[in-house]
Formats: sequence, structure tokens, C-alpha cells
Amino acid sequence: MRKVFNETLIKIAKDDPRIFMVLADIGYGEVEPFAQLFPERYYNCGVAEQNMTGVACGLAMEGNIVVTYSIANFPTLRCLEQIRNDVCYQNQNVKIVVIGGGLAYGCLGVSHHSTEDIAIMRALPNLVVCAPCDTIEAEAATYAMIEHQGPFYYRCGYKGEKDLYDGPIDFQIGRANTVLEGKDATVIFTGTVGYNAKLAVERLREEGIHCRLVSMHTIKPIDKQAVVEAARDTGVIIVVEEHNLSGGLGSAVAETLVDEGITNVRVKRLGIPDIYVGYVATHPTLLDKYGLSVNKLYEAFKEFIVMG
Repeated sequence: MRKVFNETLIKIAKDDPRIFMVLADIGYGEVEPFAQLFPERYYNCGVAEQNMTGVACGLAMEGNIVVTYSIANFPTLRCLEQIRNDVCYQNQNVKIVVIGGGLAYGCLGVSHHSTEDIAIMRALPNLVVCAPCDTIEAEAATYAMIEHQGPFYYRCGYKGEKDLYDGPIDFQIGRANTVLEGKDATVIFTGTVGYNAKLAVERLREEGIHCRLVSMHTIKPIDKQAVVEAARDTGVIIVVEEHNLSGGLGSAVAETLVDEGITNVRVKRLGIPDIYVGYVATHPTLLDKYGLSVNKLYEAFKEFIVMG
């Protein structure tokens, strides 16, 4: 996904001289083409994320569209005060792009995991929070991000993610996309874990259990209509996210149901428990350990839908 993001950004930047990229000495192997094509619009601030965010805000205040880019939690948690005070409070056109959210950098441990970012970012006023699920959503989301006027948080996959869609989609900020139709339950996901959710849902279909599968690529603003329709049409909602259960997509869905007065629905949240994942292992191993592999999701879906 990161390759698609960078290639799409270059396409847009060729026609829009306002687009800048500001880094914190990371992203090598993907960002060189941008730096070579637009050296006057490329800044490497070194391992100094707070400074990176301040520089990006300054460039945005001159009328530019500025992308900051780094691994997972570094361009967010390390410089949260600058994002809050400089970018969001002043509603500047800064796009915060992180690579490898969740447990994607599994073997590098807690310092490189990003399991609290959605909760923290969606608490900031003026900030759109977006997590594409595959390369098709990633490309569409890049265009939408640049077109959007104001702060934007883009949680990009790391590498090797498989596509859920067969072709182009209608991507709109704040509008979920239905991947599969179904009436027995609704599975709502965000981000790259959606591929595992799709395979689990497809396995259930072989047993006669038909789930609606919804990609909630924009967590903020959330698609309230999609959540309400899922509750009314199916009566069962299962939320899947590669994020801590506190404050993430599951929380946003539950808040929506409460705000809209929907009470006759069963809801299950699947994600990472309220812990630091100190277990160092590959990404697939960690997903399985915390219930987000295909097999574990299939088992959890079936148990909640059938057994209640």
C-alpha cells in the first residue's frame, strides 16, 4: 500500500505545485522518486518529529498542502502537542501519513506498534481519520486526502497487503463502502485487517451464514447511516480493528448507536485488549495471538452470530 500511496502522491504533485513532503529521516525505498522530482518541495528534518510537524504547519500556512510521513506512531504520539496546537487548532492543510499501523512492525516491538493512534487522533477537532484497507482504497483515499481542505490522518498499510476489491470504487470521506451484502449480521472493519475479515465472512457463506461486510475507511467522520442501517437490517454488528479496543472504531460504532437511539442490536468488538503488546513476533503471529487471523475471526463471528 505504501508504494501505491507514494506513486499516487507523485501523480498528483506533478499537476499541483502546492504539494510538499516533509520527513523525519524515514521512508527510504519509497520516497526517493518524490525527492528527485521535486527537490524544492521535499524536506528531511531528521529524527525530529516535533520539528517536522512545525515545519509542515509553516509551509501549510503559506498556502501549501503538506504531507508528513513516517513509521506508525512516530509522526503522531511523539509530536502530539504540535499536531494539536499547530495543525488542528489552526486547521492547517497538513496530511499526517503513517505507515504500518497496528501491529504491522511486529518484530520491532511496542516502540513501533501503533495501537492507540485512532483513539487519540479522532479526539482532535478538525482532523479527518482514515484507514484504507487495500491498494484500491489507498489510491482513492490519497486523492480524497489532497482534495480535502484541512488536517487529515491517513493510516497506510506497510507492504504486501492483498486487495478486497476487484476494481475502482466510489470513495467518499465519511461514506463507508459495502464489500459484500448480507442479512444475517454485519461485519464492520477498518484498515488492512479487513482482508482477514473478508476471508472469514466468505467461509461463513459456505455454511449458509451471509454477513454484510462494510469497510469503514473513514473513522472520523463516521458513516452514521451505514451503522444505523446495519443495525436495523441485520440486528447484529461485529466490529473488527487492528487497534486497542479503547476508543477505536468499535467505540465509534457504539457511540453512534447510542446517539441515534438504536437499542435493539447485538454488538461485538474484536481488536487488541487494553494492554501493551510486549510479545515480539511476526505480524501474522501477533494477529493470530490477539484474535485477528482468519481462523480466529471465523470462530468469533460464528460463535457470536449463531450462539449469541
